[in-house]
Amino acid sequence: MNKNKKLFIIIGVIFLLIMLLIGIDISTRTTFPGSKGNLKERMAPSDTLNTHGEKQDRHQ
Repeated sequence: MNKNKKLFIIIGVIFLLIMLLIGIDISTRTTFPGSKGNLKERMAPSDTLNTHGEKQDRHQ
C-alpha cells in the first residue's frame, strides 16, 4: 500500500465512525412514533382546533 491509499483508508474509517456516533446520538434522542399510543393531539390536531377557536373569538 502506498501512502495515499493508507491516508484515504484512515480518513474513511474516521468519517464512518463519526457518522455512526451521530446516528446513535440521534436514535437515542427520538422515539418510534408507534410507541406513543393515541394522544389527543394525534386524534384531532390541536392547530386546526385552535385556529378555528381563534377565528370565533375575533368575530365576537
